[in-house]
Amino acid sequence: MDKVVTTAGDAVADIPSGASIAVGGFGLVGIPWILIEALLDQGADDLTIASNNCGVDGAGLGLLLEAHRISRVIASYIGDNGEFARQYLAGELHVELTPQGTLAERLRAGGAGIGAFFTPTGVGTLVAEGGLPWRYHPDGTVAVASPPKEVRSFAGRTMVLEEAIVTDVALVRAAVADTHGNARFHVSAHNFNPDVAMAGRLTIVEAEKVVEPGEIAPDDVHLAGVFVQRIVALTSDQSRQKAIERRTVHVRPQTEGAS
Repeated sequence: MDKVVTTAGDAVADIPSGASIAVGGFGLVGIPWILIEALLDQGADDLTIASNNCGVDGAGLGLLLEAHRISRVIASYIGDNGEFARQYLAGELHVELTPQGTLAERLRAGGAGIGAFFTPTGVGTLVAEGGLPWRYHPDGTVAVASPPKEVRSFAGRTMVLEEAIVTDVALVRAAVADTHGNARFHVSAHNFNPDVAMAGRLTIVEAEKVVEPGEIAPDDVHLAGVFVQRIVALTSDQSRQKAIERRTVHVRPQTEGAS
């Protein structure tokens, strides 16, 4: 039952090129930084990534993008990642933009064994009707567009069918995990991480602290160990590796007579 592996490199060593990978985090919160860097060093390419976003320039999944190791992204937004936008608009990257809540539920449904579900989100838009640009030609014309989806009415409300997401691998960051894989996430890092972990056939958790089974109170377990296959115990330096997506500083005015 001990699922701890020696290094992040060992944890991702067998991820093949062409794999689909769900990655936790929201913006730059709850990102599995160390596992992403290990995957960059490992060399796998032609990757499909399912994540809320694709990091930022020079950090997180942005590193894999800059190395042209990602061929397809399922995400809810592009954000401030200039290289993500450039590759998408230049026709170098297949991008399936998905409403944020729908993406979270697609991942959770995949982990729960639910093949698809109906939601009102996206009804009456290109999300349901098809035509969202998934890939561009280099000249800016649309090469691949999203297909129309099934729409039905339930109790008088129109809804669109969304398919669940199951990936080959999931990469997750937890605040605490026990050696059996039960995990707890810290405040806003409890965003996409549990859903991502559920969606992976092979789920790898990097944990800021690893404890023995029973040390996490049952009510504090956010992710059951049954969903986790490998755990990487981070060093104190690795645990402190975090970033702020956009830092805003307010300069306080000097009060009269202040030294």
